[in-house]
Amino acid sequence: MRRKDIFERELAGELISPEDPEYIKIAKRITSAQRLIAELNNSYHSPQKVRDFIARLTGTQIDKTFFLLPPFYTDYGKNIRIGKNVFINHCCEFLDRGGITLEDNVLIGPKVNLITISHPTQPSLRHSTYCAPITVKNNAWIGASASIMPGVTIGENAVVAANSVVTKDVAPNTIVAGIPAEFVKMVEEGDQQQRQMV
Repeated sequence: MRRKDIFERELAGELISPEDPEYIKIAKRITSAQRLIAELNNSYHSPQKVRDFIARLTGTQIDKTFFLLPPFYTDYGKNIRIGKNVFINHCCEFLDRGGITLEDNVLIGPKVNLITISHPTQPSLRHSTYCAPITVKNNAWIGASASIMPGVTIGENAVVAANSVVTKDVAPNTIVAGIPAEFVKMVEEGDQQQRQMV
């Protein structure tokens, strides 16, 4: 039976040690991503040029409806998947080694953190890492400076209020807020108050 490579093992949530013989493969991808990010962030680029950078970073085709305001930060890039009509505001940080999926019509506010990677609490293993994916479903909105933790799914049409820290899944059509984020109310059509929350 074929042994999984380090990329497959990481995406499967296995503990990855920096002493792993294959870790150099991850390190090379990180270095490549940092070069692209430095180029993206250090001068002006047209919206199409920004899309081109993100396509190179992710290794995927990026829809013409995608819009991102640099600067943008990521440790890795290859595990980001972006749908149609997605907007990412400036100064966002995506740690995507565990996989980040933004479905169609997603809005990401400024300074949002999507974190798919963590460390064990045991001191002897502290430098190792493990990952879990983040999925943001269709038409969800993540407010300014919110942080989404590993393994979280943000449901369709959900709203995450500004400065929230989300540690568990958010149900569709709900608004959550706080640290840790908790249910506030359901999203309702025509509700103008929800717009003031994020």
